[in-house]
Amino acid sequence: MDQDSTDRDLGDGRVRWRRFAVLTIPAVGVTAALGIALAQGALAASFAVSGQQFKVSAKSLTGEGFVQYGSVDVNAREELIPVAVTAIRKAELNSLCQSVVTSLPVIGDISLNLTAGQKTPVEATNLFVDATQLSGNAAFTNIEIGRDASTLDKGPADAQGMQDLFSQQADTVTITDLKQTAWATNAGTFKLSGLNMTVNKGKKECF
Repeated sequence: MDQDSTDRDLGDGRVRWRRFAVLTIPAVGVTAALGIALAQGALAASFAVSGQQFKVSAKSLTGEGFVQYGSVDVNAREELIPVAVTAIRKAELNSLCQSVVTSLPVIGDISLNLTAGQKTPVEATNLFVDATQLSGNAAFTNIEIGRDASTLDKGPADAQGMQDLFSQQADTVTITDLKQTAWATNAGTFKLSGLNMTVNKGKKECF
């Protein structure tokens, strides 16, 4: 009896192994690819992210050397978190706000708020933001959409994604009324003029 006949003759409650293999091989392949990326340090943040997302807003952002691509963050439990990485070689932000809300037993919500750049812009180099949401009014110069993420060359030196994945890049970017929700941010340098940090009881977010 050939294998196809065996597959057809299997009764209820038994696994059709050929079909099972077809369904599971792609998933195994993705898991293996992510494992290789982890081993090579090719994932987004270079540190284990916390279990809390935070919000960032700015009146405006201007940047030179913009790239954006999909990637994955990892938390302390080694869980994989999909993100969209935005990386900029040199950026300036006006009226920056960052907020995170923590819910504690008995006490309730506690909000940590950080503001800067009200008069002098915040300056950052080799800025990376691992976000799950971004909105605003954006303008680009010399944008390339649909480029292979492993070939990006306009952003920071190590701002590249995995081969065959979608990405985009541009010489410059301007975003007004920026709002984003993120898991991680890191930068080569980060200069926050007029920095002010407050902790408040209750929920107080940038947007």
